[in-house]
Amino acid sequence: MSDNRNMLVALALSALFMMGWWFLVGEPQAKLAQQKQQAQIALQEKQKKAGTTPVAPAAPGVGVAQSAPQALSREAALAAGGARIAVKTPTVDGSIQIKGARFDDLKLKKYRESVDPKSPEIDLLAPSGSKYPYFAQFGWSAPQGVAVPGDNTVWKVEGNSTLSPGKPVTLSWDNGHGLLFTRTVTIDDQYMFTITDSVKKTNGGGAVTLYPYALVVRDGLPQHQSYALLHEGFIGSAKGKLEDATYKDFDKEDAKPKAFDSTGGWLGITDKYWMAAVIPPQNDAFNGTFRATPYGAGKSYQANYLLSAKKLNAGGTVTVTHHFFAGAKVVNTLNAYEKDLGISRFDYAVDWGWFIALTKPLFWVLDHISRYVASFGITVSFGLAIILATIALRIILYPLANASFKSMGKMKKVQPQLEEIKKKYADDAQKQQQEMMELYKREKINPVSGCLPMLVQFPILFAFYKVQIVTIEMYHAPFWGWIKDLSAPDPTTYANLFGLLPYTVPTDLPFGLGFLLHIGIWPVLMGITQWIQFKMNPAPTDPVQAKMFALMPVIFTAMFASFPAGLVIYYTWNNILSMAQQAYMMKREGVEIHLFKNLPFSRKAA
Repeated sequence: MSDNRNMLVALALSALFMMGWWFLVGEPQAKLAQQKQQAQIALQEKQKKAGTTPVAPAAPGVGVAQSAPQALSREAALAAGGARIAVKTPTVDGSIQIKGARFDDLKLKKYRESVDPKSPEIDLLAPSGSKYPYFAQFGWSAPQGVAVPGDNTVWKVEGNSTLSPGKPVTLSWDNGHGLLFTRTVTIDDQYMFTITDSVKKTNGGGAVTLYPYALVVRDGLPQHQSYALLHEGFIGSAKGKLEDATYKDFDKEDAKPKAFDSTGGWLGITDKYWMAAVIPPQNDAFNGTFRATPYGAGKSYQANYLLSAKKLNAGGTVTVTHHFFAGAKVVNTLNAYEKDLGISRFDYAVDWGWFIALTKPLFWVLDHISRYVASFGITVSFGLAIILATIALRIILYPLANASFKSMGKMKKVQPQLEEIKKKYADDAQKQQQEMMELYKREKINPVSGCLPMLVQFPILFAFYKVQIVTIEMYHAPFWGWIKDLSAPDPTTYANLFGLLPYTVPTDLPFGLGFLLHIGIWPVLMGITQWIQFKMNPAPTDPVQAKMFALMPVIFTAMFASFPAGLVIYYTWNNILSMAQQAYMMKREGVEIHLFKNLPFSRKAA
């Protein structure tokens, strides 16, 4: 088997690996989780009918509407909501609506919509009445007849009216029937709110049972670019395991809510880089739910939890402390919250994927290298981190590549003998195979060892892809030259000679022409390095193989054009290092490098 064939086998095995993983592991696990969920809901319904378990009031369906109201501008919607409490920190600014005590106005000061520093700040939370409402709310659910704060409750602001780090805000509301509700809100210098809710029973009479709740609501879905293998929608952790659901899971009219329970955990709604999540007391049991209901032409999506019953006697007070995360999913920030607040598996907020054993360590390496490089005042630290990490990976994988190249070198040396065996036993396939295996045994050759570097490289390549599309640290991270955002595709295109010609190439052309025209400099460089790498090996004798190898660089160039620039830079640099390593090893083993012989002009000259 030649090294060309080994490469084809490696590519085929890589594809089979991904398909096999889904059919043998991914899909069965998804079905099992669904079956468990359905069984849990069925058991709860059965217990309710039998009267064997107490039924707690459900968390209110706040923000759910049968028909979407006409969208106002953000400013008009904020004004329509009435008086507000200002929120000002180094990382966010916005406000809290006093009516209903909703967290529905928040901008992220450190992140903008584009690489232009003058572009608008990222809008995270938005009020009802605006185009895409997105908010959180906390409260108490109670049996019928007990007045508790709701959507229309106008809270009384006591003292400070601006929320900032070190300056909390206190709200109060008396229901007029012996219950005094008090809420104290604090915020840190990042993205975490702390909501301390207290209820005091000021009169006599029997005990009152209350159920604290929290929810995140998104009405409709804003339009934005989505990526394959990236989760957006509901997310959370229960019993130390990931709980998630996509928006598409609720597309059907009869889509059932996803229910789960836990002691410790969290839940919310996540985008690619941002998240709004409510976090219950980690030592308190809760029931969590993901649900969707009709909202205009789309859906209203709600993630909520309901805590266990709190009994309130005459003169007594009950207190519950919630947390609310609303901001950018910065990995170190999430890890700090998980550690400092004891939030179970808060790192699940980042979609590390099935290969978490690779993606998290890879990000850790890139992040630490980037921080070290940035300490020298270098602004392209993450791009350099990718290059340096690629070199480190080549060094780590050198023993494997060395063994593979040695085997490939031996294969090249015995190639004439293999050809003789094929000719001698052309009519006897079994005998031909036996003789070839005997030759491999005498020369101590493993014919499939050449596949190993490709098989190892595939999950690493996937891990680089995953890290660069899910971690906000790559967001708008610059590189040298025209690359201003490593998380976005190369913005140049060959169709205008990479910017030399003074016109903009359209993207909305029919038949996919827009996509085919937008192939930038880095994807082209990647394709060239791959083509040169193929040419270093002997030309395939099989015409089908020869055509496949001729097309592969073109196919990869077109495919990688839409990938994040950071990934293309990694793959290009990896190709260059592979070529240098391969040339060194082939020279050391006395194997001829066929690069110049395989070039078109060399063939014509011959």
